[in-house]
Amino acid sequence: MTPPVHKPVEPSEAHPITIEPTGTRVTVRIGGAVIAETDAALTLREADYPAVQYIPISDVVAPLATSETRTFCPYKGHAGYYNVQTPGGDTVDDAAWTYAEPFPAVAAIAGHLAFYPDKADVGVGA
Repeated sequence: MTPPVHKPVEPSEAHPITIEPTGTRVTVRIGGAVIAETDAALTLREADYPAVQYIPISDVVAPLATSETRTFCPYKGHAGYYNVQTPGGDTVDDAAWTYAEPFPAVAAIAGHLAFYPDKADVGVGA
C-alpha cells in the first residue's frame, strides 16, 4: 500500500508564519539546569499561537536521544522529537521537536530545535 502524499499548505493571510532572529540571548533550562544557550535563536510566530524559540541544535549542551514520536504540520512539514537527559540523569521524554527538512516557506528552522514550554523553561533575554 502506498503511503498518503502530504502536500504542503503555504502560510497565508489566514495562517501567517514569520521567522526572525530573536536578537537576544535565549537560555533553556530543565529543572534549573541549563540545557541550551544561544545568541542565534529564531522566533517563529504562527497565526494566533504563542511565539516559539527555535534554538540551533549545536547550542544544545544536554544529551539528546531521538524519540519515536513523529508528527506532521501542513505548514512546516514532518517533525521529529527528542528526549532530553538532564545533568541530574533524568530523562524528559519528547521535550523538543525539530523539522529536519521543513517546507521551503519555513526553511530557516532546519537545524533548530524548539522546546515544549511545559517541559522546559525558555528564557528570552535571560
